[in-house]
Amino acid sequence: MKKLVISKLFLYRYRFVIGFLVLGTAYITLLFGLPLLSPNGLSEAEMISASESYNLHFDSVFRDDIVDLPYRALQKLSIMTFGLSIYAVKLPSIIIGAMLGGLLILLLNRWFKNNVALLASILAVLSASFLYLAGSGTPLIMLVFWPTLLLWLGSKIQGVTKPKPMYCFVFAFALLASIFTPHLLYLAVFIVLFALLHPHLRFTIKTLPTFPLVLTIFIMIVGIAAMIMAAFINPSIISELLLAPGLSFRSFLTNIQTAFLPFFAWNTTLESPFLSPFIGLASIALAIIGLLSTTKGFFASRNSIASCLIVFTVFLSGLNPESAILILLPITILIAHGLRYILAKWYDLFPNNPYARISAFFPIGIFLGIMIIGGISHFLFGYRYVPMVANEFDDDLALIHDNLSAGTTIYVLDDDISYQFYKILEDKTSYQVESALPEASKLPSTFATLGLHEVPGEINYIITSPKYDNSDRIYMYTTNQVTEE
Repeated sequence: MKKLVISKLFLYRYRFVIGFLVLGTAYITLLFGLPLLSPNGLSEAEMISASESYNLHFDSVFRDDIVDLPYRALQKLSIMTFGLSIYAVKLPSIIIGAMLGGLLILLLNRWFKNNVALLASILAVLSASFLYLAGSGTPLIMLVFWPTLLLWLGSKIQGVTKPKPMYCFVFAFALLASIFTPHLLYLAVFIVLFALLHPHLRFTIKTLPTFPLVLTIFIMIVGIAAMIMAAFINPSIISELLLAPGLSFRSFLTNIQTAFLPFFAWNTTLESPFLSPFIGLASIALAIIGLLSTTKGFFASRNSIASCLIVFTVFLSGLNPESAILILLPITILIAHGLRYILAKWYDLFPNNPYARISAFFPIGIFLGIMIIGGISHFLFGYRYVPMVANEFDDDLALIHDNLSAGTTIYVLDDDISYQFYKILEDKTSYQVESALPEASKLPSTFATLGLHEVPGEINYIITSPKYDNSDRIYMYTTNQVTEE
């Protein structure tokens, strides 16, 4: 009887390829199903982002409207194509999230062995925090996308005897595009300083071909000059991209506390779109192990970059608490370091016993399964049923589409943010959206209001939502029942 050789089996030889394919399929499926899962509705930040994106015009780009330009252009295209819906608002983040997940997998696979890269990728892209980021219809995801793209491109340049000029060009364009995301100009400065101070990276720069290096510097100079010209036209761009209005040292520290409390608190006590804990305890434990393991050989670029990124993230969060989302990138890298350290120690215990080495699969599989299932459950149910977080999202848009007939006049009297958002409905549908009530004689025979208001008419029926304290959200009025004195 022929002896069975495990290493020649198809599943064993292509186990990592199959693993990454299964991971990619699961991740893409979850991503495009996010609008149907959680969070159930849109937050105020998403409504602001959608209205600003829809009002983006081609000529304004050349004057002053350059902040978050790549994301806003994609979101405008999504709304114009699919109309104003929850899915259309979130679709740009879903697309960029798919790219971000792929880049993160490629980056980890570049820096670590296949087994570590696969396990770390599973924990990263299927975590509650990553799913929330990919399903949020705001430019927040760009704070993680650009650094991840730059790190992957940098890994394709550094450590290669003859780096391809194309990677240098793409790196320059990505660095240029990133500076139009608020506060990421500091990241560009950080990357340049890190490359000049780190001995390995400095050696890589010296070995680069002259033409790609000169062209890369030229592209960066042109981008900075364009940003300076836009700042002269509209000085407010400076505060949006670089500064925080009214910032003091005390407010700087307060911003840091506000930024990281939802990440590591075990009870959600603040009204915030972030569900606590944003990063699970098991992930933090792995990241701490990874951080300790990088102390040996700290000056290797992949070891020190995670620690430096954490310090940089803390600095950015002092300027803007939302920038703390960037910590997902260094945490993911440190989790990979932690897994690499644990697997290496296990293999060192049994250097010549293949059965003992393989047996590590079972506890690690159970551990990963608990983390993944717990994280996804935390995401699905937390954003729906934790009051402090669920109240940050409303489903008014879905209620309008499901319950109001075409041609209905809607009075949005709550605030200007809601009015600017729902005004988009006029361009894509036959709804009429107004911000103030006219005289009683000019009211249509039937109309709707968001929320209860004193209007000259009688309530015909009420559209309710489980996301509000009293359940009632949209009121349908009829004016033909008004009694004239």
